[in-house]
Amino acid sequence: MIFHRRTFLKQLGLGVGTLGFVSLAPRAFANGVLFGSKLPRSAPEAQGVKSEGILDFLRALEASKHEFHSLVMVRHGYVIAEGWWAPYQAELNHMLYSLSKSFTSTAVGLARTEGKLTVNDPVISFFPDKLPDSISDNLRALKIKDLLTMSVGHAQDSTPTITKQEDWVKAFLALPIPNQPGTAFLYNSGATYILSAIVQKVTGQKVIDYLTPRLFEPLKIEHMTWETCPLGINTGGWGLSLRTENLAKFGQLYLQKGSWNGGQILPTDWVEEATSFKIQQPGTDLEKLKKESDWHQGYCYQFWRCRHNAFRGDGAFGQYTIVIPDQDAVIAITSESPSMQGEMNLIWEHLWPAIEAQTLPANKKTAAELNQKLGALTLSPPKGQLSSPTAGRISNRPFAVGENALDVQSALFEFGKSDCVFTVRGPRGSHRITCGLEQWIQGETTMPGTPPKLTVGPTNGGSKIAASGTWRDDQTFEMIWRFIETPHHDTVTCRFDGDEIKVEITNSIAQLSSTHKETPPTFQGKLQA
Repeated sequence: MIFHRRTFLKQLGLGVGTLGFVSLAPRAFANGVLFGSKLPRSAPEAQGVKSEGILDFLRALEASKHEFHSLVMVRHGYVIAEGWWAPYQAELNHMLYSLSKSFTSTAVGLARTEGKLTVNDPVISFFPDKLPDSISDNLRALKIKDLLTMSVGHAQDSTPTITKQEDWVKAFLALPIPNQPGTAFLYNSGATYILSAIVQKVTGQKVIDYLTPRLFEPLKIEHMTWETCPLGINTGGWGLSLRTENLAKFGQLYLQKGSWNGGQILPTDWVEEATSFKIQQPGTDLEKLKKESDWHQGYCYQFWRCRHNAFRGDGAFGQYTIVIPDQDAVIAITSESPSMQGEMNLIWEHLWPAIEAQTLPANKKTAAELNQKLGALTLSPPKGQLSSPTAGRISNRPFAVGENALDVQSALFEFGKSDCVFTVRGPRGSHRITCGLEQWIQGETTMPGTPPKLTVGPTNGGSKIAASGTWRDDQTFEMIWRFIETPHHDTVTCRFDGDEIKVEITNSIAQLSSTHKETPPTFQGKLQA
């Protein structure tokens, strides 16, 4: 399947959840000492958090439209609640979208610390061979800090334009800048890409490689991946994938003002500079928005300010690292939601008031209930009927498929007692997905166009997937394909009419995003004689 998803949203592991309790004294993690590669664990009450408040949050989620994939909550440096909604699991990376920006900002801070750049350096000074023939006054005035604060001066986000070219840096520098840099906020993922390009220019390394010995290795973060542009520069504003606990570690590092394991990874002054108010987001009735919206508290250096004196990195559909200094807490979340503000509201409504100043008495009954609930988190597979007379009639019989935009030439269903293997063939070979019947089966697929995503950048040849199918009626077989290292899934509806079939594929991005609509890809075929 070939999908085209080049439009960006602007605001924006297979297993069960786990919760480990160890009774430990508060603040023993003040210097960021890891137990192996994991943060230490503790019961919520031992760190001054009410288990009932976390339960209330989970109950509110169940009653909401938000689909969570993972949650890690940290207080005083201890993980007090963690869970993964099956088929997501702790050991899997998760696509972060614009939460990647906060890591790019960190790379800029490290490069500044090493004397390789300053935030007041002109952007054009790094790319003398990529400049347009005529350099405007506003382009000449553009500084690194204007990229960091999303105040380039562009009329619109540069990303959809520059990513159509091979050389994104050259395309960015060629764009008109009608407004004076530094004066107005406009969310601009292309600006973060230019920061990545600058870091690579001054260090000789891609951002992911530059950060590895300076950030990832000290925090014991492994297996991270980051997409690149056609010229081999990390995309910067998107494309990083990490495990959820690693997001919590990143937030804890910033909570501790750059201190970790007895050393200083990031200078304290950079952490404070990077996470303090720099520019106001626009909006009508701004005073009202400042009271109600976590997107109108001010922007920093690729971090957002939040209500309650917090700050965060975030990514499309609900990928979060939220740092709450006043409560010495960090919350890391991966999800797929149509309302990121709605998710934030639930945090402030339930988790925020659950945090107390002092250690609380043990609450074994509620803690056990919370532990049980976190251990049973799941995204239910589709439910209908396990079998149909149609299955026996069409199983292992190929459908010849007519011309279609997906380049599918044939399709085959192989139904077993507990699964169905779905295979399509086309010019680029054979691609299969195994679905459990009303249960998740995990595997990998090379199905073209998967996984669905908003961003531009190559995938690495295969996608981890959990798939399940059910019969909605005797003539309709529906599969859900969850791409479990991303927020997204596809719904594949197969309708049989005699010897004919029609397959329609709807991705969750199109279902959730009002700004990103596609006609669902379809193909039709007929049983071969």
